[in-house]
Amino acid sequence: MASLTIPFPAAAPRDYALCALRTLWIAVALLPLLPLHLLWRILKLPSPWAMLFMRIAARALGAKVRVHGNALRKDVFFVSNHISWHDIPILGGVTGTAFVAQDGVRKWPIIGWLAAQNRTIFVSRTEKQTVADQIAELRDAIAENWSVTLFPEGTTSDGLGLLPFKPSLFATLAPPPKPMLIQPVWLDFGDAGPEIAWLGEETGWESAWRAFTRPGSFTVNVHFLEPFDPAALADRKEVCAEARSRMLAAMA
Repeated sequence: MASLTIPFPAAAPRDYALCALRTLWIAVALLPLLPLHLLWRILKLPSPWAMLFMRIAARALGAKVRVHGNALRKDVFFVSNHISWHDIPILGGVTGTAFVAQDGVRKWPIIGWLAAQNRTIFVSRTEKQTVADQIAELRDAIAENWSVTLFPEGTTSDGLGLLPFKPSLFATLAPPPKPMLIQPVWLDFGDAGPEIAWLGEETGWESAWRAFTRPGSFTVNVHFLEPFDPAALADRKEVCAEARSRMLAAMA
């Protein structure tokens, strides 16, 4: 996945109008909900406002979300396949989860700051010498959050298959820092997946531009699969393999 750069795209007037409309829709929702969310955080109360905002943002981007199965509400580590920008508001809007993201996201204008307000856990993909520190930081964050979501493929796919999982972050769950379950989640965009996916050499800005200018709506089925206890497995590789096998079975 490429870094975020901002060119000036050449596009039809309709694209600019649609992008402006969706941006306005999201901004209007953000204006009252962000202060409420920050107030709830100051008061150390569970905030429902980020979840509501992401639900609105997902709808503004055209997502019609259908939920299958029962999502755990706390002490859960969601493991999901990763398609595009849409995954964050879709999953966040359904569960209120925090996310694990690459540390480069922290530097993105506006998006990085908003991600931090939702207790995003930033980890480095390149600084191998800090892996132990990252694992410790992630364990601390899991101990505080009610739910955290990891995209273990490490990048995005077209949604029609499942890439190999990267087991390194599963080290935080072997054993987990507190009693908790892993719940695999399958995001199924159907035939719209390849069109929506962030693939190839496309920059973050180009992918976001496509998300904001794609006409019409689409249906995404969010499948919450049967959870399992990572403490019952020997190590991170077994935890990783179990999560992936359950997702593959659901996709089949």
